[in-house]
Amino acid sequence: MEQAKYDQMQGMLNKLEDIKNSQESIIDKINHVITDLFQHPDKELEKGMETAHQRASENVEIIREVIDAYEIKFNKAQQE
Repeated sequence: MEQAKYDQMQGMLNKLEDIKNSQESIIDKINHVITDLFQHPDKELEKGMETAHQRASENVEIIREVIDAYEIKFNKAQQE
């Protein structure tokens, strides 16, 4: 594999990992708000946070799948 292509693909993997980490950080922050709601209940806010948590979790799963597929592609390209 050419160095330029390797660098490009490695850079893409790094960006994808960064996106995944950002989504996981969002989930952590949402969990803090949900925990705070135990002491200061707000049904509307709780419902919104549960929806946001579910969507962020789905995003993490999608990004993980994309990373896995791209890593396979990257590994195959390295062997060529």
